[in-house]
Amino acid sequence: MTDGIAWDTLHRELDRWQAAGRVARFWLRDDDAVEPTQALETLMALTGESEVPLTLAVIPGLTGEALAVRLAEETAVAVAVHGWSHTNHGGPQGKKQELGGERPAEAVLGELREGFRLLQRLHPGRFLPLLVPPWNRIDAALIPALPALGFAALSVYGRAKHDGPMPLLNTHVDIIDWHGTRGGRGEAELVAELVAELADRFAGSDEPVGVLTHHLVHDAAAWDFLSALFATTGQHPAVCWSPASELLGP
Repeated sequence: MTDGIAWDTLHRELDRWQAAGRVARFWLRDDDAVEPTQALETLMALTGESEVPLTLAVIPGLTGEALAVRLAEETAVAVAVHGWSHTNHGGPQGKKQELGGERPAEAVLGELREGFRLLQRLHPGRFLPLLVPPWNRIDAALIPALPALGFAALSVYGRAKHDGPMPLLNTHVDIIDWHGTRGGRGEAELVAELVAELADRFAGSDEPVGVLTHHLVHDAAAWDFLSALFATTGQHPAVCWSPASELLGP
């Protein structure tokens, strides 16, 4: 059940873009893919029907041929590198982090190199040289070494800073309530965040708006929100859902 009043605010913002002759760019990143599941089938069916390009952040150390065979059938799904094994090395008192400073940099970078090569081999037609750190965290000291591993960009959470050591393709609206129900967040709250991100772009930022999902934990609220979002934006001329490959550039 959708809240028409909440979605009206998004309609009005998009109408403002249309009146100005502008098009808002969105992209979709879904984290923690490992193998074919019913939840993944639901996500790919929804994005396929809505013609929304999907970027799957795949965990290299936990995946294999089964996912590669399944994704070979898809034409609008890309694969990014989601760390190595999504293991928390942050310790009991710190924030969860796999790509942190708790281990030697050589060990962390070695895992990323192996993950890059593995996914590049498994998904040659849809692989992206994009690193998605688990929990959206990476030690800043590791970032300058990423291009030598083959990575072209980094994807974390929040508005990008343009003075960093490598390009960012970030997400900005996470549909999951991680600190509460661990299911879909409230529709009105999510729509308000989308409108705020669009208002920031209208004021001058050229950063695409990234929507973040986690198909393995979606409940009915999460699926309903995505369905409504795709229906609302798909019918509006001021919206373009872009594949990550285009946003990364050459």
